[in-house]
Amino acid sequence: METTKNHFFSDLGVMLGRSMRHIFRSMDTIVTVTIMPIAMMLMFVYVLGGAIQAGTDNYVNYLLPGILLIAIASGISYTAYRLFIDVQRGIFERFHSMPVARSTVLWGHVLTSLVSNAISVVVIILVALIMGFRSSAGLLPWLAVAGMLALFTLALTWVAAIAGLSAKTVDGASAFSYPIIFLPFISSAFVPTESMPSVVRVFAENQPVTSIVEAIRALLSGQPVGNDIWVALAWCVGILFVAYIFAMRVYKKRV
Repeated sequence: METTKNHFFSDLGVMLGRSMRHIFRSMDTIVTVTIMPIAMMLMFVYVLGGAIQAGTDNYVNYLLPGILLIAIASGISYTAYRLFIDVQRGIFERFHSMPVARSTVLWGHVLTSLVSNAISVVVIILVALIMGFRSSAGLLPWLAVAGMLALFTLALTWVAAIAGLSAKTVDGASAFSYPIIFLPFISSAFVPTESMPSVVRVFAENQPVTSIVEAIRALLSGQPVGNDIWVALAWCVGILFVAYIFAMRVYKKRV
């Protein structure tokens, strides 16, 4: 058992290193994923922020959680793209002909998504600090925020794996991310849901992004989190569980 585990983790390290080298050789992917949310944050804070009634004097504090989720949703589209390219080039078949633990090929892409999105999140938070973001949260709340964002990234990455493995074209592999990127706009990420029409408000208050945004916002501001964190965790774990099962089924059938 110990030999099998050591073999699995050594293979996983190789696959993670391979995927990370692809990332660092084409830094435009991280730059693109990072610049778009930063530009959006600049626009909302300095152009639209004065007209938005969010009930706070520091709008960047209110806005940041939603921007982080948009960055992650945008970043996972590249995971789907890289998986699609590997499938089309027969990379999986080549690795499977070697003495390599099969699941590590897929897990390498998943962990690469986690690392690359973490880099984007850190850069965006640093820019937000320059723009005036301030947090009274201690170490534990910050660790809770990091865990929430990591769980959200993993959940969406497994959704991306389904798209990347089952898509017929490059456009199809990445197009699935557009509705996910759009979800924060129909949530409490930019404005309170109380200002929305009744039908839109019902949807906004019962979709996963709102609970995740509210939980992160409360943690960063040092306020009581309430039930939002449990609802957010339930959404993330549920999506992760279902997406993982379907992704592994598609993976086994495809390769």
